Amino acid sequence: MDGEMTEKQPKIRVRDLWKQYGSLKVLTGLDLDVYEGETIVILGRSGVGKSVLLKQIMGIEVPDKGSIEVDGINILTGTRQEKQNAYMQMGMLFQGAALFDSMNVVENTSFYLNQHGDPRQSEPITSQEIRERASEALKMVDLEGTEEKMPSDLSGGMRKRAGLARLIVYRPNIMLFDEPTTGLDPITAMQINKLIKKTQAELKATSIVVTHDIRSALEVGDRLALHHDGEILHITTKEEFFQIDDPVIQTFIQNAEVSKSMSGGH
Repeated sequence: MDGEMTEKQPKIRVRDLWKQYGSLKVLTGLDLDVYEGETIVILGRSGVGKSVLLKQIMGIEVPDKGSIEVDGINILTGTRQEKQNAYMQMGMLFQGAALFDSMNVVENTSFYLNQHGDPRQSEPITSQEIRERASEALKMVDLEGTEEKMPSDLSGGMRKRAGLARLIVYRPNIMLFDEPTTGLDPITAMQINKLIKKTQAELKATSIVVTHDIRSALEVGDRLALHHDGEILHITTKEEFFQIDDPVIQTFIQNAEVSKSMSGGH
């Protein structure tokens, strides 16, 4: 563990989290602390339950057992208002961007504000302000001029960026990223990583990124964690992570080196 952070109260604190689907045990007593303003990258093979963890934190699913605290409040057992306060802070970029096919880019980007308004202001938000906020978010992810395009007109990288714009338009201070570079070529993946770092810095957000891409982890992460057999086995700084004598970590490093050489080092 990173000793510099152990004295502080975690922004997100997960304890003894369990989740099972039928006979398949996905989370088996997982513990995790995420501190305010940092980006934790959770590494693990595809299909081991990294995305399931995000769904429990986001409230999309309910764990079988355990606790999830945000700012010291257990969002599984808290009052309705406490849960609402926690979830209003959060935003998630889904693996496939999860854009609405029937809406154009600006409508997708504006969706949250149109449905819920701005969670940080009591007065209603005007349609003009929503449009301006959506344009600003699209500019942040380099998608100016695409407002009227439909998701089917966008490349994979552009869909990811549109999903990121929809996430940041209401300025959450907790951002969750589910395999943000999956299916993208190395150059586009690096562009997405840089946008994640840029938006994380501008929003001063606390972020969790789940991925099996070690190069993305190195680009965006402050600390790295290894998810294996339903638990977090290791979590530490990037520098210390690669010194850990664990064959699973060494396999990640070897695979990254192989894919890097195959892509010409980009």
